[in-house]
Amino acid sequence: MLVPDALTRALAVSSHAVILTGSGTSAESGVPTFREARTGLWARFRPEDLATPAAFERDPGFVWDWYEWRRGIVATVEPNPGHTAIVALERLLPRVTLITQNVDGLHQRAGSANVIEFHGNIMRSKCSIEHCSVDISGDADRRPPPCPNCGAPVRPDVVWFGEAIPPAALEAALAAAAGCDVMLVVGTSAQVQPAASLAGHASARGAVLVEINLEATPLTASADYVLPGKSGVILPALVESLRDADDLRGRTG
Repeated sequence: MLVPDALTRALAVSSHAVILTGSGTSAESGVPTFREARTGLWARFRPEDLATPAAFERDPGFVWDWYEWRRGIVATVEPNPGHTAIVALERLLPRVTLITQNVDGLHQRAGSANVIEFHGNIMRSKCSIEHCSVDISGDADRRPPPCPNCGAPVRPDVVWFGEAIPPAALEAALAAAAGCDVMLVVGTSAQVQPAASLAGHASARGAVLVEINLEATPLTASADYVLPGKSGVILPALVESLRDADDLRGRTG
């Protein structure tokens, strides 16, 4: 695809770019979006009815099994060209902050080292009472395993409905949004708060706002650049446009 020259220039002179990714980024690897994760046994349940503290308290084994099923899917997929293009941008630009709403860990598997996980990580587990990280590898047959410290049920280390974003992640994301000069909003519906508000924070402070998504969202009308399509196509094109700009500067400098 053809990347607008003005966008390439904005990225080339950026001192701090923020990339916010949503479920569309992982969907290109074959990870079902949150509301698509309802096939087979789970087809008759709304995900919203399973991803709550109340549901876990009522039937921890059932909720645990749903997350185990989802973990199994994540374990079989690989990062896609969108993920690897973000790693390339992290190497090309002076400073990149990556914020993800996804819980699958694919950014880390692609090579991104510093990821702000807004909604946690489905591949990690924590104590439901003490909230400390728990290694369940030695007790995988229990549903769910007990915390080795206090015996409470272990739960996925994700943010459920009715729970707050981890304070450290929220603080870091807000600071990044307030201090960036370019923000790429990739594969997200721009409807889930508070992540959806980050673009507004960045734009209000003069950042160039870029939306990359298959469909229009509430953010589309206010974005400086709207690049409709798959992140696995558009992000590599952005990388190539930056490399071409560097080559041109090298030949004419």
